[in-house]
Amino acid sequence: MSAVEERKVTINNLRDRRDSPRGERMADWVDSRLGLYTIAKANMRKIFPDHWSFMLGEVCLWSFVVLILTGIYLTFFFHPSMNEVAYHGSYAPLNGITMSEAFASTLDISFDVRGGLLIRQMHHWAALIMVAGMLIHMMRHFFTGSFRKPREVNWMFGWTMLVLGMFEGFVGYSLPDDLLSGTGLRFVEGAILSVPIVGTYLAMFFFGGEFPGTEIVPRLYSVHILLLPALIAALIVVHMILLVYHKHTQWPGPGRTNRNVVGMPFLPVYLAKTSGFFFLVASVIAAMSAIASINPVWTYGPYRPDQVSTNAQPDWYMGFSEGLIRVMPGWEINAAGHTLNLGVLIPLIVFPTVLLAIGLYPFFESWITGDKREHHLLDRPRNRPVRTGLGVAWLSVYFLLLVGGGNDLFATRFHLSINSVTWFIRIALFVGPVVAFLITKRICLGLQNRDKRKVLHGRETGTIRRLPHGEYIEVHQDLSPAERHTLTAHEQYQPLDPGATEDANGIPRKPSRRDQLRTRLSRAYFGPSAQVAKLTREELRHNEEETTHSIEH
Repeated sequence: MSAVEERKVTINNLRDRRDSPRGERMADWVDSRLGLYTIAKANMRKIFPDHWSFMLGEVCLWSFVVLILTGIYLTFFFHPSMNEVAYHGSYAPLNGITMSEAFASTLDISFDVRGGLLIRQMHHWAALIMVAGMLIHMMRHFFTGSFRKPREVNWMFGWTMLVLGMFEGFVGYSLPDDLLSGTGLRFVEGAILSVPIVGTYLAMFFFGGEFPGTEIVPRLYSVHILLLPALIAALIVVHMILLVYHKHTQWPGPGRTNRNVVGMPFLPVYLAKTSGFFFLVASVIAAMSAIASINPVWTYGPYRPDQVSTNAQPDWYMGFSEGLIRVMPGWEINAAGHTLNLGVLIPLIVFPTVLLAIGLYPFFESWITGDKREHHLLDRPRNRPVRTGLGVAWLSVYFLLLVGGGNDLFATRFHLSINSVTWFIRIALFVGPVVAFLITKRICLGLQNRDKRKVLHGRETGTIRRLPHGEYIEVHQDLSPAERHTLTAHEQYQPLDPGATEDANGIPRKPSRRDQLRTRLSRAYFGPSAQVAKLTREELRHNEEETTHSIEH
C-alpha cells in the first residue's frame, strides 16, 4: 500500500471515529492508553464454579465494604480525644458527668446524630460477621485442602487478614473509652508489662506514659482508620488477583479435573449473583443492627481506672486470649530482684504460637506428603480423617478457651463455683482436643466405609422384599455414574517408604531423626488406621460380575 492510500485509510478511520458516539470515542481513548479492554476481555469471561461454601469469602468481602462505608460516616462525628469534658446531651442519666471527648462523641452519635446508633451498630455487627466469616472461610479451606500448591501464599494472605481483622476489631471497640473498652486496655497493659526486661518500656511507649495516659485513643484511632484498613484492603486485592491467576478450586465430580474449571462466567452471571449478594449481606447486617443491640456504651459509663466492669468480656474473636489468661495458674518466679509473671507471660507466648502454627500448616503437610504437584480439586473432609480431626481438635480448644474467658458469667448464670468452672476448663484443655480428634477420625472412617458400601451395593431404599425361598432382603438402588465417580475419584496418599536399611555396600544405614519423624507422621496421616483403602478396578469389576450373576438367577 502506498503512502497516499495509507493516508486515505487514516482519514477515513478518523471520520468514522468522529461519527461514532461520544462514549465509544472516550472508551477507545482510555483503552489506547491503559489497555483496559484487553485486560477485561481476558478476565471478564473467567469461569467460576458454583457451590454454597464459596460464598463465605464473599461474606467477608462485603462485610468489609459495609465496614468501610459505615466507618466513613462515623469519622464525621467521632472525636478521638481524651480531653475531659462535662457531658450535656440527650442521655439524661450521664448529664453532668465528666468524661473524655471520645466517650461524649460516642454518646452524641448514639442519641443525637440522625441514624447514628444504627450506623454504629452496623459497624460493630459487620466487624463481628467479617471476622467470623474469615475464620469459617479459612476452616473451609483447611478441611478441603485448598491450601495446597499453588495456594500456600494465598493461604498466608488470608491468615494475615484474619489476624489483622482480629486486632482491627479490638482497636475499634477500644476507641469509645467506656468502662468495657478501658478494662480491655488494662488487660493489654498487663500483658505488655509481663514481658521480661522491656515490658515497662513497651507499656510506656504504647500508652504514652502511665496508664491510661492521654495518647492511647488518638493513636488507636489512626491505626484503626488508616493503617489496618489499608493493609487489609491491599491484601484483599492481592488475594483476589491470586484467586484469578490460580483459578478457583472446585469440588470433584464428572468432567472436573485439575486442568479445567466447570462453572459459570464472571460476566454476566457471576457478577450479577455477587452484586445481589452484597445487598443481601448489607440487608442482613442492617436488620441485625436494628433488632439486636450491641455494645451499649451508655450502660457501662465512661472509663475510670478505679472501676472494673464485672461482666467485662471482649468480642468473641478475642475470647481465646482472655480464656488463656483466666485459666492459667498465677505462677510467678522471683529472681535477682525481678518478678516473672508466668501466669500472663505463658498465655502471651501461646496465643501467637497457635496462630503461627495455623498459618504455617500448609508447608507442614506438604513436607509430610512430599507432594509438589498442583491441586485444584478439593478434598472431601471425610477422606482426610487426620487433618479433619486436627481441625476439630483446634476448634474444641478455641471454644473451651472461649468458655474460660467467660468463667464468671457461666458461674453466676448456672450457680456454679468459679473455681470449679476454671478447673474444668484446665482439665478439658488437655482431654477435650484428644477426644475430639479421636471421635472425628472415627466418624470420617465410618463415612468412608459407608461410601465404599454405597459403591459396591448401591443406596439403601428402605424397601424390604421377600425372596421365593423365604429370605427377606432390602432393595438397593444403584448409584448413577456421576455419584460413583464422586465417591471414588479422590486420591489416597501412601505412607512414605523409610528406604533401605543398608547401603550398596551392606553397611547399615541409620536414617536421620528428621527422616524418622517425617516417616512416623506420614504413617499417622496416611497409614491403614488413618484411611479406608479405595476400591480397586478388580474389586469393582468382580462386584459387577456378582451383581449380574445374581440378577440372572
